[in-house]
Amino acid sequence: MTVDTQQKGDERVHWLPMIAAISSISVVGIAIGLGMPLLSVILETRGHSASMIGLNTAVAGLASIAGAPLATPLAMRLGVAWTMLLMIAVGALAFVGFHFAPDFWMWFPLRVALHISLTVLFILSEFWISTSAPPHRRGLVLGIYATVLSLGFAAGPWLFAHLGSSGFLPFGVTIALVTLAAIPVLAARNESPAIVADGETSHFLRYIWMVPTATFAVLVFGAVETGGFSLFPVYGNRIGYSEADAALLLTMIGLGNVLLQIPIGMISDRVSDRRYLLLACAAVGLIGTVFMPFFAQNWHLMAALLFVWGGVVAAMYTIGLAHLGSQLSGHELASANAAFVLCYGVGMVIGPQAIGIGMDAFGPSGFGWSLALFFAAYMLLVCVRLVRKIL
Repeated sequence: MTVDTQQKGDERVHWLPMIAAISSISVVGIAIGLGMPLLSVILETRGHSASMIGLNTAVAGLASIAGAPLATPLAMRLGVAWTMLLMIAVGALAFVGFHFAPDFWMWFPLRVALHISLTVLFILSEFWISTSAPPHRRGLVLGIYATVLSLGFAAGPWLFAHLGSSGFLPFGVTIALVTLAAIPVLAARNESPAIVADGETSHFLRYIWMVPTATFAVLVFGAVETGGFSLFPVYGNRIGYSEADAALLLTMIGLGNVLLQIPIGMISDRVSDRRYLLLACAAVGLIGTVFMPFFAQNWHLMAALLFVWGGVVAAMYTIGLAHLGSQLSGHELASANAAFVLCYGVGMVIGPQAIGIGMDAFGPSGFGWSLALFFAAYMLLVCVRLVRKIL
């Protein structure tokens, strides 16, 4: 029996905690979108090489992987809302520390502290949203969450373009935004879900395999999103697009991400088994990569393809999270949410490497083939799981 079946009688929409979790993490998204380019530009103006800037930035991914297992134990000890407030404070202090840190080596522990706090925030906010949304609205709510978060990430660079990188002003604005993120969490603290240990001492990694169609969906999305976004400008240049045209195509992917999450989330609420929808999203991802070379000579066709492709592929994250929430609850859901975010971090690490190797080995076509390999492998996994269910 699934958790959705068990909770069928609870049809209430817990608006206050959902608004608190969505608004707080979205404000943090704005801060991330503003802060990440800010830190890179400051390091460059201080004379650090691109490789050193990349090394410092790469620490973020490793910190996210290391921080994921900490979320559930902290929330069990302190409570979900108070842990989120603590992480907001730690993140704010770490971020302002970059402005005052005179030596480059100091940026490494600051980067670790910042991204561990952000990772815990994302895990607990998604857990809070999943537990507050009734089963028949979970896809819609998570679609709203993904949409608002995407808008937050997009607003960050826009703010950076207006604030610049000089002085304390961009840091002050970021700290103000992060402080605002604490207000809705504080307001809804009495409605935050409790996480109670069930006496089980299973290893954290066990939760990756409890709902593999969800956790591997986010791994594929992390690999495709990070690798695809970072290497698409290179791919675009090699097939003849100007830098501006390639950047606009990336914008179309982001636009699809923003506009398609809510309708796809609503569709997922009407599907009895979300694994079929995850399979369909992966199939669209695979078909889209196959058609990219054929559409490449027509910018408008390519833009339309990438709009649909970007939105549907991004839905693997949203639907995967909804599927996770439909299968687990309580302590298990909190731990599985942590495993979910950890898999996203793993995808971020392996995606750029795999796609880069594919392009080096096979030229521009290696971009699409590498992406297709991720989707095909995931489709095989889902098909095996569905066949086992039938048999």
